[in-house]
Amino acid sequence: MVEYVFYKDTFRGSSLTPEEWEVYGRRAEEQLARYKRIYAVTAPESDSEGLAVCAMADALAYFCAVQNGSGGAVTAASIGSVSVSYGSAQAVDISPKGQERELLRCARLYLDIYRGVRA
Repeated sequence: MVEYVFYKDTFRGSSLTPEEWEVYGRRAEEQLARYKRIYAVTAPESDSEGLAVCAMADALAYFCAVQNGSGGAVTAASIGSVSVSYGSAQAVDISPKGQERELLRCARLYLDIYRGVRA
């Protein structure tokens, strides 16, 4: 398993606590293992897999926070009588397909992932 120290020092992650890392890091590694079963996955650098796991763990934590209503994009702000709105919370696709697309995108930032077999 990718260690929390790698997440903090190499990936430079700051959104997950060590306890949260245990949950989301494990889920991200399970997702990467699934990708390896269904795709041709190669790591161009020695730490590419670890970086992909970190990126997916952050995304998983974000999705969980949005679904629980404890996180997500700020859509409006007001100070005194001045108010501004920046969009809607529905701008982020948290459907299962949307989450799958985002996790695969995160993994592809660091890994070469292809359908089928590379020659």
